[in-house]
This record gives sequence, C-alpha cells and structure tokens, in this order.
Amino acid sequence: MSDATPTSSENPGFDAMARDIAEVPAVEVIVTVAVNLMSAAAVKLGLTEEGEDHKDLDEARKLVHALAGLLDASTTEISTFHASPLRDGLKSLQLAFREASLVPDEPGQGPGEKYTGPVYG
Repeated sequence: MSDATPTSSENPGFDAMARDIAEVPAVEVIVTVAVNLMSAAAVKLGLTEEGEDHKDLDEARKLVHALAGLLDASTTEISTFHASPLRDGLKSLQLAFREASLVPDEPGQGPGEKYTGPVYG
C-alpha cells in the first residue's frame, strides 16, 4: 500500500469535479452552504415531519451558531437579495431554538446571538 496521494491522471473524475466547482460563483456556494446549515438545524430542532425523532438541541445550537457566523462573515460579499431571506431564516431558527429550550438562554446568549445580537420572541 502506498502513502502517495493519487494524481489527477489516476483519478480523472477529480479534474471534472474541480472544473465544475470552478464554474460556480462564490455567492452560490455561500448560499448553498447556508441553506444546508438551515435545513440541518431545522431537523435538529424537530421542525420536520419526524419532529421529535431527530431533535437534538446541542447539535442544533452548533448549526445555528455556524449559520450565524457564515452570514456575519459574508454579509458584505452577498447581495441583500440573497442575504435578507437567509437572515430571516436564521432569526426563525433562533426563535425556534429559544421556544424548544426547557431553560432558555439569556438574551444575547442564544445560538448565533454573538453575531446577530439578542433575538426576542
């Protein structure tokens, strides 16, 4: 078994994948990642059909916090057209987290509130 990293000639699919990624604008990558974080957070908050089966507030906290950080970091890079619905979705998730918590965080201490400021219901 070799420790060498495969070259692109040994893995022709890699070149095609890299070429496909290179054609995607950065804004689309950021928005796609944000939507994936939102979807995962919604599942972990129990907001899907299966609800309680997948509910895990510790995991949801991490996902909402990561989403808030991504949106905070990319605010100047993506247009209001893209940012506004993402911020609305983030706020909805933050409120859902607050409602789902048995012992709600103090204002400003909830997931992502380090980046967004306090979220009130």
